[in-house]
Amino acid sequence: MSSASATEASAPVLLVLAGPAGSGKTTLCERMVAEVAGFSRVVTTTTREPRPGEVNGVDYHFFSAEEFDQRLAENAFLEWAWVHRKNRYGTLASSVLDPLAAGRSLIINVDVQGVENFRRAAAANPLLARHMGTVYIDVPIEELQERLVGRGESETEIERRMITARQEQQERAKFDYVITSSTKAADFDALLEIWREQQERVSAVG
Repeated sequence: MSSASATEASAPVLLVLAGPAGSGKTTLCERMVAEVAGFSRVVTTTTREPRPGEVNGVDYHFFSAEEFDQRLAENAFLEWAWVHRKNRYGTLASSVLDPLAAGRSLIINVDVQGVENFRRAAAANPLLARHMGTVYIDVPIEELQERLVGRGESETEIERRMITARQEQQERAKFDYVITSSTKAADFDALLEIWREQQERVSAVG
């Protein structure tokens, strides 16, 4: 197991992860929360119905369409999007800024467009700009296709995801950090190093 014992009391950070389906970004987020003291997952918001066992405020903030519209009108979201043209998902500014101000580190995975929205928000918010680091999980195209086949995805779905992945790869240079995915252990070690480097950056800003 990777050691994550260093500098729990150091400056809080917000790590925003993106990468193609099959890149392992969700697993990386879960490991950071499970293995690094003081790390939490950003609780995002959705208009879909809770699934069995899901808890409001823990898994998601579950909003009605009307509640979501009201928060949109209040400009309360850092980013939001329709998913499958059915439900909306978003990240409330308070779900990020309040924990950071309280000294807690956060991690979230979103799509590339979501990361761009975070960048726009950071341009207008010094707290977000200081603490945020964006991380792209890159997977060589041939390896990515093998992973999707191994997950049992249909040919149509694999092709759709591969098209999206090629488009998203063009955005790599905009990210603060890039992890070229190999093994789960190596990817997590790389993320831990990024966390430490981002802490140093935040501390240097003062």
